[in-house]
Amino acid sequence: MIPFVWQARVYWEDTDAGGIVYYANYLRFLERSRTEWLRAHGVSQLALASDPGVVFSVVALEAQFRRPARLDDLLSISCEPAREGGASILFSQRIWREPLEGELLLSAAVRVACLDAATLKPRRLPPVIVRELPA
Repeated sequence: MIPFVWQARVYWEDTDAGGIVYYANYLRFLERSRTEWLRAHGVSQLALASDPGVVFSVVALEAQFRRPARLDDLLSISCEPAREGGASILFSQRIWREPLEGELLLSAAVRVACLDAATLKPRRLPPVIVRELPA
């Protein structure tokens, strides 16, 4: 399966005083890539919250920071989902500096739970999401 890839530019607001991406901002890039993966499959998180009434929450994260990203870098952020049980998805994600498959900056495993929007209790993944996951 070819991973979904989304690109982002590093701006001043993403960096520390030395022009290097602040570590917590990598999580923003990962989050945006997962959101864009959903959008690329015609799924809106806002719509999911209304009907069928589900939201997603990160419940586990493991990241390996390999090299720093710097101001003005063009980054590619990959997103490879895999179903993990009935109510969660495990995303394998990577961030690298362009060109595509260039210098690997970060690799991460992010587990996201599907929750009932009203109660925040675990809920089975809706069919619209299950259809987009590899078998």
